[in-house]
Formats: sequence, C-alpha cells, structure tokens
Amino acid sequence: MSNHIPFVDLKAQYQGIREEIDAAVSAVISETAFIGGKYVKQFEEGFAAAYGVSHVVSCANGTDSLYIIMKALGIGPGDEVITVANSWISSSETISQTGARPAFVDIDPVYWSMDENLLEAAINPATKAVIAVHLQGQMVHIERIAEICAAKGIHLIEDCAQSHFSTFKGKKAGLFGVAGSFSFYPGKNLGAYGDAGALITNDGALAERCRMFANHGALVKHQHKIEGINSRLDGIQAAVLSVKLKYIANWTAQRQAAAAWYNEALAGIDGIVLPVVRPETEHTFHLYMIRAQRREALMEHLRNEGIDTAIHYPTPLPLMEAYQYLGKTAADFPVSAGMMNEILSLPMYPELSREAIARVAAAIRSFYAN
Repeated sequence: MSNHIPFVDLKAQYQGIREEIDAAVSAVISETAFIGGKYVKQFEEGFAAAYGVSHVVSCANGTDSLYIIMKALGIGPGDEVITVANSWISSSETISQTGARPAFVDIDPVYWSMDENLLEAAINPATKAVIAVHLQGQMVHIERIAEICAAKGIHLIEDCAQSHFSTFKGKKAGLFGVAGSFSFYPGKNLGAYGDAGALITNDGALAERCRMFANHGALVKHQHKIEGINSRLDGIQAAVLSVKLKYIANWTAQRQAAAAWYNEALAGIDGIVLPVVRPETEHTFHLYMIRAQRREALMEHLRNEGIDTAIHYPTPLPLMEAYQYLGKTAADFPVSAGMMNEILSLPMYPELSREAIARVAAAIRSFYAN
C-alpha cells in the first residue's frame, strides 16, 4: 500500500547515498579486491578513528566476533560465561560454541537490559567472563558491571550489536571491557549490504590473537600458528561500511529526533510504557521499544493500518528449547518473563518522518481508546 510504514526502510537510506555506494562497490569489483585488501583496511582504520580505539579486527559477522573474542581469551570447557536473559541468541550460543556453559541474569525493569544488581550473585568460581549486551541502543550500567568484573578478576566483553556509538558518561560502548563486539547486519545503525562484523580492543596482543584466529590461525598466508576459523570481512561490505560511516553521526541524531517525536506523540496513553533513557547515557535508538498491553491485538491493528512492527525478543533465552538442559523456569527470570508478551518495537530508521510517527501514534491511541 502507498501509505505503508515499514519497520526499517533500507531503500530510503540507499537512495540518499546511492552514487557513493555504487561507486564504492564498482571500485571493489574493478580491482577484484573481494577478500581482505585495501578496502577492508580502510574501513578498519576509519572505524578505529571514529571510535577512538587502537584496534579493529573485522570479521564475517557479529556472532563470529563474540566467538573470536572468547576463543582468544582462552575461554573453553569447564568455564562459565554470564550474559543477559533477553538478548538475541548470538550472545549465548557463542559461549556454548567455545565449550563453556552459558549462564543468564534477568533484566532491569526500567531500562530493559542486564540488571547489574543481580550480577554479583550469579558469579561463581567457574565464571570467566561477562558478556554485557547494550540493547536497543541503550548501554547497560556498564560502569558498575566493570567494577564487579574487575573485583572478581573476570573478563568483561561488550556486545554492542545494537549500540554503535552509544555512550555512558561520554565513553562509547565497547570501550569499557577487554573487547567490544559489533554486528553490521543490514538493519543495524551502521549496516552493510550483507553479513559483516568486527571487534574492537585497546589490547594489542589480544587483537593479534583475534586476527590470527579469524584467519585460519595465520597472520601470514600458509604460516598457521594455531588452528583457527575462516571469518573475514569481504571488500564490498567494507566499502559500503566506509561510505556509511561518514553519515552515522547524522543518522544517529535523526533517530534520536524520531524517538523524541514518539515520546511526545505517545505520551499519556494508558496501556503502554515508553522507553526510559538511563541518566548520563546517549541512547542511539537502534530500536524504539515499548511495553504494550494486548500486544498481539495491537500488532494486528497496526498491520491493518499499514504499519509494520517487530518483537525483540519473544522468548527469553534461558526459556528456549535450546537451553532446557539448564533447568531454568520463568520464575528464575521474572522481569524478562513478565515482559515477554508486552515488548513491541515500532518503526525506527533515520528517514522516518514526523508525519509517519504521528500516524503510528494515532493508530496506537485509537486502539487503546476503543
């Protein structure tokens, strides 16, 4: 339908930078710089400069970046790694892939990310790391989590897949722990045109181990010091990301403006709870997520109005079939379980107009009025 409001509009973004994207892709093809090469190096250097970090190691996707970090830290069988209950499965399946055991903590009822007040009690002698996930574009209370990890002598890894350039007290996501993991999946705030990922760190030795592990265990071709994996960023994705990197600050500001419009337009509606921004943080609004009573009916109502929505995520990780062996129940994660039938993500992208947001809000208001 002509007045359809998509959940994400990647076509609109492409139209705005089409000439630059097409030229960048064409250059990679003309130089056949498909794997590695100067375009990957240019993106790694550009992202490092924009982020203020010493080392960027690109890889095939964000999931791999988490796995690579943990393998480079020596995490494996007999170890335990703690993460949050309401994330995407990458945050936990990569723990299992190392041979370690995942453990989960519940979320904060206000900010909807890892509850730092529950972390210390979850740590035991087998705990080797915490993966703190900055969800929706909002950072966890990373300062407190970092303090706990330091006191316990365990690694802090940051999953920044939804929080490119988010800040806590002026410091960017991914710069508090030993390393930060990034996804550049197409729908992310900084997204490629296929799968892509990277990790960041200020630890040179760790960066070298990560780069080696991601490249078949070799820094120089045919000189394999260890067994590794094949996880490399391709030249086309790197070139696309380098173009988009120039626009990310402006796109972030547009997302923040859209969130402010939502807050204004949705204020005072009984039946929904709006997102709360943590003090001293910059929320980059990868998602604009609300809590909504009668969510399924609301989604159907919005769908009938030509408005797309999504759920992030319908089932807390420890309650999924994949983790039945842990023996956890909804009672172990009361906040995540209590919200699982209410969380709803509304359309959010930089090109989203104030008029479109007004239409979304009017549709939500009419649903609860009736």
